[in-house]
Amino acid sequence: MDGFRKWLSGGMPWIWLQAAAVAACILLVAGLLALIGWRGLGHFWPSGLHEWTVRGADGGQHLMVGQLRRSETVSAERLREAGRELPEEMETVTRHLVKVGNRDLYGQDFTWVLEPDILARSQPRSLVVLQRETWGDFFGWLVGLEEEGALVVTDDAWSELGQRLARTTELRAQIDTLERDVIGSINYRLERLRLEERRLELDDRLGGEAHAELQTERAALQSEFDTAVADLESLYDDIARDSVIMRDSGGDEQRYPLSGVLDAWQPNTMGARQKTRHWLGSAWRFLADDPREANTEGGIFPALYGTVLMVMLMTVFVTPLGVIGAVYLREYAPQGAFTSFLRIAVNNLAGVPSIVYGVFGLGFFIYTVGGGIDRLFFSEALPAPTFGTGGLFWAALTLALLTLPVVIVSTEEGLARIPRTIREGSLALGATRWETLWRTILPMATPGILTGVILAVARAAGEVAPLMLVGVVKLAPSLPLDGDFPYVHFERKFMHLGFHIYDVGFQSPNVEAARPLVYATALLLVIITLLLNLVAIGIRNRLRERYRGLET
Repeated sequence: MDGFRKWLSGGMPWIWLQAAAVAACILLVAGLLALIGWRGLGHFWPSGLHEWTVRGADGGQHLMVGQLRRSETVSAERLREAGRELPEEMETVTRHLVKVGNRDLYGQDFTWVLEPDILARSQPRSLVVLQRETWGDFFGWLVGLEEEGALVVTDDAWSELGQRLARTTELRAQIDTLERDVIGSINYRLERLRLEERRLELDDRLGGEAHAELQTERAALQSEFDTAVADLESLYDDIARDSVIMRDSGGDEQRYPLSGVLDAWQPNTMGARQKTRHWLGSAWRFLADDPREANTEGGIFPALYGTVLMVMLMTVFVTPLGVIGAVYLREYAPQGAFTSFLRIAVNNLAGVPSIVYGVFGLGFFIYTVGGGIDRLFFSEALPAPTFGTGGLFWAALTLALLTLPVVIVSTEEGLARIPRTIREGSLALGATRWETLWRTILPMATPGILTGVILAVARAAGEVAPLMLVGVVKLAPSLPLDGDFPYVHFERKFMHLGFHIYDVGFQSPNVEAARPLVYATALLLVIITLLLNLVAIGIRNRLRERYRGLET
């Protein structure tokens, strides 16, 4: 009994309780990440194609080709209430969710199949998956190839399809470069030329010489544009040359231009090495490609790009503002009731809902400040807004305001940890107050500052609600950073991983198709946040070791 009292009075129960709580948190986080990773990364693994002979509602038999996504056991009574006829002795039924693809033919990607309705099943090695730009995947058999409408006679149609797909992929890359980089840049310069002409007109400086220079430059750009369009038409003629003939599970032949086919594979013939290579390629395309099919297909590169750029810009804004605020409160402000009130106000700001910051950013930054900037500096573009609408700059500034209390509090804590003797010693050696602050205090407080930055980055990367009001969109036609002067376009709208998850998960009409992309995007957002934090943690640890001697 005495031993138990001694163990209790020594505080050991609280230590064990804290250890158990930390272990539970770690297990929960690890379980969540494992679930997201398994569901997200598994999406890119090439699933096998099955062929089932299924009994239809009319009692007849028909073929079905598809990928088995998941199976579950349901009550037979539940199915009877839904109108299915099942034997009375049957209590439970296994049903399978099958991705049948061919959305252009069947109108839906997925269907449920009851186990008692499956009469035969097999996995033919000749089944093919066509990944298309539109209408999702096609499942069926390769029949042949056509070149300019004529049937291509070959002994190995599958090998021939691979060669022609490689040619199509190369042409598609050339078209993309021409459309996005060349023609996009010409259109951007033509628009800037139009705005420059409008500005000269508003300033009453559009004289004969200026007008002639603008016309000459416009003619040169128009000539460049015509040449690019001619090249583009030629590429479109080349890419439209080939078509593939496929047979669906109903026995009908379908013809698809290879210009709309992104990839093709035979999953039932692939070994582990081929599947791994395919998985790596699919994962890379998910990171590097633009989204398609209302964000339910394709990649997430614009969202990834926008998220990282916005967080970095937010960090540039919030760090100096937070440090200046904390230095004033700790080093210069008289410690009295007013300063205490300011500290309470800063702490309370950390608890304000993020959507309130979004409303403030919309009203103050965009409508007030952005509208004023447009009237002063971009009057030639009015009534079309330049900074008077949501964009990267206002989104970063709004999130900087949202995370500012975190940086201030953390920096103040870092400043408070510095011994008073350090300050007095520096002043005693003849340094001014500013020199003491700049050369001694702030470097020693850097670990605390970076702790606040880490917390700010973690929160900013995951915020969605305020961004929906100040610049994030479902699809952004152009990236905020490109090769056109001034290279960084703060006024442009952008995509964000958090909003992409919300859009795909809750706004998509094809829920089953979007579900794996939600997991994959969520996993990527966690990894991005983790990487940004690891960089800041590495810098903080290095600085902490550097100034550890001064603290002691």
